[in-house]
Amino acid sequence: MLIIPAENTVNWKRPPWVTLGLITTCLLVFFFYQGDDNRLIEEAVEQYLESDLKSLESPVYEDYLERQIEFEDNKDRVYDLQNFQQLQEEGGDLWVAYSLLADREFYQYMLQNRDRLWAPAERRLWLEQRGDIQTQLMDKLSANQLGLVPAEFSLYTLITYQFLHGGWGHIIGNLVFLFLLGFTVEKALGPGRFLLAYLLCGALSGVVFTAFSMGSHIPLVGASGSISGLMGMYVAIYGLQKIRFFYFVGVYFNYFRAPALAILPVWLGKEIYDYWFAGATGIAYMAHAGGLVAGAGMVWLLGKSWLQVKEEFFEPEEDEQDERFTTGYSQAMASLGRMDFDLARHQFEALREHYPDRTILLEHLYQLAKLRPDLPQYRERTQALMNESLSRRQPERMVEIWQEYLSKGEGHAPLDAGDHNRVLFTCLRNDDLKAAEKAFERLRSAGDQLLASEACRLLAEEFEKRQMTPKARHYRQLLQEG
Repeated sequence: MLIIPAENTVNWKRPPWVTLGLITTCLLVFFFYQGDDNRLIEEAVEQYLESDLKSLESPVYEDYLERQIEFEDNKDRVYDLQNFQQLQEEGGDLWVAYSLLADREFYQYMLQNRDRLWAPAERRLWLEQRGDIQTQLMDKLSANQLGLVPAEFSLYTLITYQFLHGGWGHIIGNLVFLFLLGFTVEKALGPGRFLLAYLLCGALSGVVFTAFSMGSHIPLVGASGSISGLMGMYVAIYGLQKIRFFYFVGVYFNYFRAPALAILPVWLGKEIYDYWFAGATGIAYMAHAGGLVAGAGMVWLLGKSWLQVKEEFFEPEEDEQDERFTTGYSQAMASLGRMDFDLARHQFEALREHYPDRTILLEHLYQLAKLRPDLPQYRERTQALMNESLSRRQPERMVEIWQEYLSKGEGHAPLDAGDHNRVLFTCLRNDDLKAAEKAFERLRSAGDQLLASEACRLLAEEFEKRQMTPKARHYRQLLQEG
């Protein structure tokens, strides 16, 4: 079963550059730095099979696994033992060699106990052959170089391990969740603070993993701890606010709404339960839990200072906005149907305050204002709708509104010279010379001499280009009379 938050959509006009940068960095590291790992492993396996190491180490490995199962109650090792025995029975030498080489804990066990595991001659042979393979090949693997190894703890690996991954499934799963959670948290915190918080969550996640795995030589790699931190930040940002979650079970998927905070104890409880009781998964559950708590803690503890969430982040969900708009719009239209125009106007005005981008609301307000052309509101709505039509590249609608106002409202409250000038320019661009001349006459009567002179010059030039000499001469004469 998969449950992920799905509250926001990406605004590609303002892309989440840090999230995309982290994804790109992980991919570049995976392809260009970790790309040499396969060659190193192949060479190590080849050299291993050419030596006498398999006959020396295989019996020791079985005994080692049985001891861990019996004395340390290590459930993970039951599967390892069964798999190793099956490989030996089926003659899978390549996979046997890989299993022995890849188990760093087993290598440390052999180093520490070599004096009692083999006779002096065998011990010298093992040290010579295995030592070369280990130092020249296995130790140069990306996970061993820059992964977080608790027994060989280094501060820089708290950062570097976050950009390494163990395979295609690992990196794809992590990057999908990094994108789904990252762009939302980046929008809330801002790019700089988001990057710092992301890396800090990964580092704290690594510290928790190290604390629970003291002495372990198994390297931790992957962005899972950092992404768990994003989950914690996401939950802390939304708190008790109900958000949308996507869930997937088998072949069925759907959405449900619940308080964001509800996912925190559920997710954390599942991780702890799996860590202690599930076994055999190889997942660093404590690293995940550490990242989750670190992410939530940073937002809660530092939210009022440098890690403050931007107020504009909390916007109603698009579906919720549509539902509110539809309800309010239906009520306003019902008022129109009852011919209660004053109530309808107030309702449309209230809607426009919350949804200024919905042109239909301005259209309704314009039509209502047109019922009383003698009032100032009609002029205001006309100018607003003319500007809106121009910004939406609807020149015909702009000219239509202007012409309608000339017949109904110009006698009560004349338009500004700038309004007529915009119409003139629009008409010239759309080859409507008749309307352009009409706009010029209105512009002259508005009393703005500078605009009128410029408009007169434009008209003269336009008619000259069209070789309409009488018209051009007329406007040149007007320009001279200026």
